Amino acid sequence: MKYGKKYADSVKAYDRTKQYELGEAVGLVIEHAKAKFDETIELHVRLGIDPRQADQQVRGVLVLPHGTGKNKKVLVIAKGARADAAKEAGADYVGAEEMIQKIQTENWFDFDVMITTPDMMGVVGRIGRILGPKGLMPNPKSGTVTMDVAKAVAEVKAGKVEYRLDKTAIIHCPIGKKSFGAEKITENFTALMDAIVKAKPAAAKGQYIKSVAITSTMGPGVKVNYNRG
Repeated sequence: MKYGKKYADSVKAYDRTKQYELGEAVGLVIEHAKAKFDETIELHVRLGIDPRQADQQVRGVLVLPHGTGKNKKVLVIAKGARADAAKEAGADYVGAEEMIQKIQTENWFDFDVMITTPDMMGVVGRIGRILGPKGLMPNPKSGTVTMDVAKAVAEVKAGKVEYRLDKTAIIHCPIGKKSFGAEKITENFTALMDAIVKAKPAAAKGQYIKSVAITSTMGPGVKVNYNRG
């Protein structure tokens, strides 16, 4: 893979094999986020568990102290009073069967999160094969299947993130934008790491947190010295 000059220069500027203390690591990532747009800062955590085992899954949601810096578009599938509540809470789109049909017939995906009430899951399930691969299928565990749609919309707008173990035992999650500055990025990092540590499965044995790194959209990763877990 061929990298650009800015990336190559950033790689040479620090030791990629070293684990840096959190404050220094955040500073390096921000310093080397040199793209012309406001790069997203991401956290990557490798866990010492087997994602193939049902009793070793790690998944949860968290409203980051300072949000993610991205205004997510929310689609709510609901009817009646709950549809009205979703609109008042700031949902970008609200509807029922007609929205499902729009997705089916027009391949419409102008939203980042879908929230629905339990009674509408039968309708939503019709397009589960479309939503699933895109990571848009509502799920009670992520708080997107709920009777309190207004609260769910407010949390997404406030910067709620979902962290979930992938098949390689790594969690990837955004923790803000370069423009946040070191203090806010550090506080978001700490909040998310605390949540991941608390979510440690009872079946997990040995070292839980194997490695931690942070990176920007276009920049190289920086390893973080993280001793908890």
